[in-house]
Amino acid sequence: MARAQGARAQMALAFETVYGTPPAGGFTKMPFASTTLGSEQPLLNSELLGYGRDPLAPIKDAVTADGNVVLPIDAATFGFWLKAAFGQPVTTGTGPWTHAFRSGGWTLPSLSIETGMPEVARFAMYSGCVLDTLNWQMQRSGLLTATASLVAQGEAVASTSAAGALAELALKRFGHFNGAITRNGASLGNIVSAEITYANSLDRIETIRSDGRIDGADPSIAALTGKIEVRFADQVLVNQAIAGDPCAL
Repeated sequence: MARAQGARAQMALAFETVYGTPPAGGFTKMPFASTTLGSEQPLLNSELLGYGRDPLAPIKDAVTADGNVVLPIDAATFGFWLKAAFGQPVTTGTGPWTHAFRSGGWTLPSLSIETGMPEVARFAMYSGCVLDTLNWQMQRSGLLTATASLVAQGEAVASTSAAGALAELALKRFGHFNGAITRNGASLGNIVSAEITYANSLDRIETIRSDGRIDGADPSIAALTGKIEVRFADQVLVNQAIAGDPCAL
């Protein structure tokens, strides 16, 4: 009997035209380190009395589909996750292009993500995926990865892939040594580590449906939070904190 191996796991992603409806094609192969995407339908214990000491059979509750994807920060595929977090960018240039992603958009694109384990012939398609949070850390060394938290509408499992032929982009991965942190345009020194989290604060639209799924996930008030750890070599950040002044970081 074949057993699934993580080395052969694969992920395909495509943006949806209609929320919750996987497109017929246009999927791209995505690099990833791990994923917890999954669908859950809890069981509700019976509250009824008078049927003896043994409980009655439980009943099914509503379906919840969500999870995280740990992914590399690279020059090509990371743009898919930025588009999921912020929406369509403003693109300028003629190659090389400049993509400017802006927070505050009223609508976010939805994605279909298929995770496949070919040894056991299990391909799970998660439709209606909307990105809730995007988080990454910076430090001196190590692998540079980000974590995307997603809210999906549902899961469909099949023995064959529904993604079709996959487009494959060359992986051009960044390392921590490529990064820099600036404050008001000037390099900010003595930084030991930094952590950034962008949140769309999704509101699940939990309407009554026969399939137990949500109707959508709407973005609420956006939030950008994080922290930086610094060596105490100057009082630039201390003075800013005391004064309560903003800066461009």
